[in-house]
Amino acid sequence: MRCPVGRVKSVRVLVSLMAAAISSFERQASADPNTDGSARAAARAAATERRSNTAIVVTASRTDLLGVATTASQGGVTGQELRLRPSYRIAQLLESVPGLVVTVHSGEGKAYQYLLRGFNLDHGTDIANFIDDMPINRPTNAHGQGYSDQNFVIPELIGGLDYTKGPYFPQVGDFGDVASLRLKLSDLVPNQVAISAGTLNDDRALATGTRVFGSGDRLTGALDYGHVDGPFIHPDNFQKYAAALRYAHGTQANGYDLTALYYHGQGRFTTDQPQRAIDAGLIGRYGSLDPSDGTSNERVSLSGHFDAAAGPWRLNTNSYVVHSRQTLFNDFTHFLEDPINGDQEEQDETRDLVGGAASVSLDAAIGSVESQTTAGFQLRYDSVFVDRRHTRQRHVLDYCEQAQLSGPAVAYAIGQSACAADRVALTDQGFYVENATRLTGWLRADLGLRDEVYQGRDHSLTTGFRGAKTAELLQPKASLILGPWAQSELYVSAGRGFHSDDIRGVLQTVPIEGLPTRVGPTPLLVAATGEEIGLRSDLIPKLHVQVSVFQIDLQSELVYDQDQGQDQASAPSERQGVEASAQYRPVHWLELNSDLSFSRARFTAHNLAAYGFVGPYIPNAPSFVGSFGALVDGFGPWFGGLELRILGPYPLISDNSQRDPGYAETNVSVGRHLSRRLSTEFEVFNLFDEKANSAAYYYVSRLPGEAPAGVADHQIHPLEPISARWSLTATF
Repeated sequence: MRCPVGRVKSVRVLVSLMAAAISSFERQASADPNTDGSARAAARAAATERRSNTAIVVTASRTDLLGVATTASQGGVTGQELRLRPSYRIAQLLESVPGLVVTVHSGEGKAYQYLLRGFNLDHGTDIANFIDDMPINRPTNAHGQGYSDQNFVIPELIGGLDYTKGPYFPQVGDFGDVASLRLKLSDLVPNQVAISAGTLNDDRALATGTRVFGSGDRLTGALDYGHVDGPFIHPDNFQKYAAALRYAHGTQANGYDLTALYYHGQGRFTTDQPQRAIDAGLIGRYGSLDPSDGTSNERVSLSGHFDAAAGPWRLNTNSYVVHSRQTLFNDFTHFLEDPINGDQEEQDETRDLVGGAASVSLDAAIGSVESQTTAGFQLRYDSVFVDRRHTRQRHVLDYCEQAQLSGPAVAYAIGQSACAADRVALTDQGFYVENATRLTGWLRADLGLRDEVYQGRDHSLTTGFRGAKTAELLQPKASLILGPWAQSELYVSAGRGFHSDDIRGVLQTVPIEGLPTRVGPTPLLVAATGEEIGLRSDLIPKLHVQVSVFQIDLQSELVYDQDQGQDQASAPSERQGVEASAQYRPVHWLELNSDLSFSRARFTAHNLAAYGFVGPYIPNAPSFVGSFGALVDGFGPWFGGLELRILGPYPLISDNSQRDPGYAETNVSVGRHLSRRLSTEFEVFNLFDEKANSAAYYYVSRLPGEAPAGVADHQIHPLEPISARWSLTATF
């Protein structure tokens, strides 16, 4: 295992400082007469109740939503499952959502690839991601619409994960038409120091702690340092620095919290590479034709909640301020556009995001009919500087220094490689109302209406063009729930949702972001309609089952543009599918779970050629996703988890003539409590050393000496080989 001396020393110093801080912090808490056992117990109860639903019965891994949920595919994952799941990277914790595969196509330090319900959601195109109610998706991003980089997350602070699927939830707006994920921060975490080391040079040092005051208020902090090289010939050398500080008072019904998060990450990565370069021996399977590709990211945020309740009324509010900076260096097509300097691009973004939400709920009853009505408002404003520049070995070439013509649809390019710089302002206002009524003991109805008003402005700094666009979209939503009968419920849902498009493509200031002009302008808001029938059952003791049949249609699919390392608006599409999930707890210390998802994805445009397609198949849309797992906790001093995750085969081009077989990966972890304060864990990833691609594409690239038109080929990013990680945790 490679382990540079200087980095080891820095990790040791960091661990020592964190251990000293935690130790001092604990001594102060012990000496404080106000921090007694009763206060801690009260704080723990308040923290447990806060940001949770008291009507939910918690099982080992999933929250049991029988009698509460709106659909069969809605759910929640407990912090217990997130702690027990073996995970090479934070992404794999998100795979606790049934039917979701999260993978990478460029290595660490970049937003993940999300695959769900037959969608390749790229870096976040149709999956809304939140942490502490802050949106993570970035519209009009330098690399991809809806870009969701979750590398800033400190996993030990996550108390649970709530998810929805489909456009049936009025409180979910942009990017939530296929799914939404909400990570919940804990108000109470252990005082602990942890270190880990892995065979792929993935090392980590962590410190967390909570100070409980006499009033029951909680002050939680965390410091996190991570490093990973991966298996690559040119090591990623990705380093992460993250910190968190959170103050919480009261409960979910009456209380407030304030959270500050910081993250900095940077390193190199290996993008998808031409298969023919590997076959010819130009590079190894874990090699790169351009080892200067990489990333640098920074994120700072401040967020808070204020909640109050009185009688039948409840008020819930949240607000946030986020500053982020992103730089990516990508070389996908190599010498296709510029045979001299290569095709590497620098994609930069600086973003300031402010926003918040407020909702008021009222409970009412007329006889035996009970209802809850909620009215809410959400506001988000993004101020973004975003550019794309042609580079060689991370050095900017002079192509982007030439004067440009003014006007829309004027690209400045060498071949098809565009350089651009834009100042963008986006305002997203969402108004919604929802009524949930229990009509009888066996019939519930949930009706909602959301109105989105979205405005985008763009000033192209390369052409001088200025433009603006406003769009409004009404989104009715409805669910009917029958039951429970025999500990089972039946759900019927229909609704409308949306994702936004890159404003540069809408205004055609950067033409590659939009639809081909011959098929009409790119819509600012892309409507999606969905229908779903589902069943949730607890009929068999110790077994929880959820089954759903769904269809979703998109007005415009976002697809990957390999020439620019971006996604762009494309043809309309549809999916149909079936999902099934089950959790079985035969004994108190063991849970077995399984998630299966089958889907069919097709473009539906009558004139596919207008969009550049030769067939109806949607590239990178898997027809099957599955997982089988086991969680162990409380088996004496032992704990751990086992997961087999399967990504089924998928087409690489629209005529289905080129495909990737997918992969099956097995991960396992075994842990033991050595004492009341000390525990250790050993994890193995890709246990059977599966030789597969974590991501694959099929497009044209050019190697030195090849014809100017390039060669269409499989472009692959390999799955990491078998690896192991050991960790040690001390609590205080």
